[in-house]
Amino acid sequence: MAIDDLLDEHEQSERVLAWLRRNGAALVAGIALGLAAIAGWNWWQAHQLKQAGAGATEFQAAMDAIEAGDAKAEAKVKALPASTYTTLASLRLEASQVEAGKRDAAIATLRAVKADDPAMRELVDVRLARMLIDAKQADAALKLLASGKSAAAAEIRGDAHVALAQTAQARKAYEEALRMLDVAAPVRRLLELKLTEVGGTPATPKGLS
Repeated sequence: MAIDDLLDEHEQSERVLAWLRRNGAALVAGIALGLAAIAGWNWWQAHQLKQAGAGATEFQAAMDAIEAGDAKAEAKVKALPASTYTTLASLRLEASQVEAGKRDAAIATLRAVKADDPAMRELVDVRLARMLIDAKQADAALKLLASGKSAAAAEIRGDAHVALAQTAQARKAYEEALRMLDVAAPVRRLLELKLTEVGGTPATPKGLS
């Protein structure tokens, strides 16, 4: 190897060392931050999995208490952290309260539910509206489902109008519900009967005329 080549290599080595002296601390800090970020992400994922597991365990304990008729069932449901688990447990608790004839307690349970998912929120509202109509609070039921866009919401608005002796509005609500239902929907026949009772005439679904 030529002397010139050795000198060039030596010069390049010196330049690399000089660069490392100037930037070494920043380089090491950057690597440390990167490793910390990876470690932090892994910790967060493990934490989330642990939390999900804990939530599932608490949910099952609450459900078992409900099924067993445990007096502490309501407290166990209330103690659940806000999640879909809590909503599902609350719905089951409400059903058990209805079965036990505790209508006011069932209404209170549903009112306490805080569901972020729109579909789950409407399911809770539909159940609550039915209970309110039964409690002779049809006006409150109508207000609760004023923006409901499902067939179930429209049907219950119809029921509320019937309870308030508002026949024309009930007919309109039932017709709206029927338009949203599939021809083969199991509840379609019941809705048609409700519409007939308020002076409406069920339209023949397309394809069956």
